[in-house]
Amino acid sequence: MAANISPSALDKEQIFGMAEKEMEYRVELFNKMTQTCFNKCVENRYKESELNMGENSCIDRCVSKYWHLALSELHLRY
Repeated sequence: MAANISPSALDKEQIFGMAEKEMEYRVELFNKMTQTCFNKCVENRYKESELNMGENSCIDRCVSKYWHLALSELHLRY
């Protein structure tokens, strides 16, 4: 018969703390990516109400590269 193992209050606190840090990291990563790709790909003067095809393509490539590098960095960390 398997032992009934339940996480202690301390374990739950640690798990919650780790999840909170992970969420903060992801929000910071998303905000940096958004700002970086916007600054790189969207003209300072808005000519149209929507992104043009070139801006869309640039943003797609930028986001893809940003996530790829972020995941690579994450794997190197752990």
